[in-house]
Amino acid sequence: MSSEIKDINLADAGRARIEWADRDMPVLASIRKRFADEKPFDGVRIGACMHVTTETANLMRALVAGGAQVRLCASNPLSTQDDTAASLVRDYGIEVHAIAGEDAETYDKHIQAVIDFDPNIIMDDGADLDTALHTRFPEKLANVIGGTEETTTGVIRLISMAREGVLSYPVIDVNDANTKHCFDNHYGTGQSTLDGIIRATNRLMCGRTIVISGYGYCGSGLALRARGMGMNVIICEVDPLRALEAFMEGYQVMKAEEAAKLADVWVTVTGDCKVIDAPAFENLKDGAILCNSGHFDSEIYIPWLEEHAVSKEELKPLVEEYTLEDGRKVVVLAQGRLVNLACAEGHPASVMDMSFANQILAAEYLVKHADELENQVYNVPAEIDESIARLKLETLGIDIVTLTDEQIEYMNSWNF
Repeated sequence: MSSEIKDINLADAGRARIEWADRDMPVLASIRKRFADEKPFDGVRIGACMHVTTETANLMRALVAGGAQVRLCASNPLSTQDDTAASLVRDYGIEVHAIAGEDAETYDKHIQAVIDFDPNIIMDDGADLDTALHTRFPEKLANVIGGTEETTTGVIRLISMAREGVLSYPVIDVNDANTKHCFDNHYGTGQSTLDGIIRATNRLMCGRTIVISGYGYCGSGLALRARGMGMNVIICEVDPLRALEAFMEGYQVMKAEEAAKLADVWVTVTGDCKVIDAPAFENLKDGAILCNSGHFDSEIYIPWLEEHAVSKEELKPLVEEYTLEDGRKVVVLAQGRLVNLACAEGHPASVMDMSFANQILAAEYLVKHADELENQVYNVPAEIDESIARLKLETLGIDIVTLTDEQIEYMNSWNF
């Protein structure tokens, strides 16, 4: 099977961007160098369903350097960088099935193309590939020794599968590695989400009120960056501890239907469905801008808008304005899909450096240990997580304190 991309002639631009991102991914580069010597994936087929970005391209390069055969599709119809996909095919010999803006039928066809590859390891972002394998192609499951998962939404789905006893191979939860969620989710999402909003709207952020649904690592990072830009921040949260933490950080905390009356910009980052639904839509102020930075397009309940709007207009690509029956206008960015990838370029390379280091080292761990694991969801081994942190510090030129033997003994004793 051959690649299906938009235009191979975009490869020159894609290669330049891939190499530019690589400059800010020294941890992954060091792993790629080791893998080129050791070939830990020799003879291993890896099927990846991920955002086809420059950072992902450098992960694919490292997998191939390690001896892997790789086939890649997109994990979101709007997140593919077509020039990156072209360069992966032309310059790095990686089969890619991804086109920016592909419809649901094409998206599904591209996932099937990866499944047809009979992968031994699944590298997923949102668990669409895992889910398709289990529900529609169970005959392919015998080839899979294990998988990795990149995002909260996918981890939730996989844990549910394991709990119900239907997960057919072990999966490593990359999302909850400390060197992933403390940096990628917090710092990456904060910056890239605002980047997407600004690129799409060209609106001044300072002085406006932003409502953020969800105050986990993503939401708290977004709140921090929004406040730094001079925005008034309101948090909507279901977890009492998270809500209390947001309040203690100086943010307003309230229910969605009350926040709707004040929102100039509203971002959902929960991983759930119908986060913005009828009670919020009915109270929205005129001209509110809605967008989502969670993985799937389920957080903003678009069907309500489609049903209650008297008109819908595309103001510019990925900026759609709904006019409601009472004359209020509601603007939705990126069709309710990931605004940071659809309207911008996703997380900066320096934070994806650690996230993808977790992905590739978790895959190496599976090759070595999958036959020792049950069909459950596992955390990234602590020694891998710590090694990535140390590598990152080393690339930044930072030295940290080392405990003396006396200090270690003191910390492990009770009778000093």
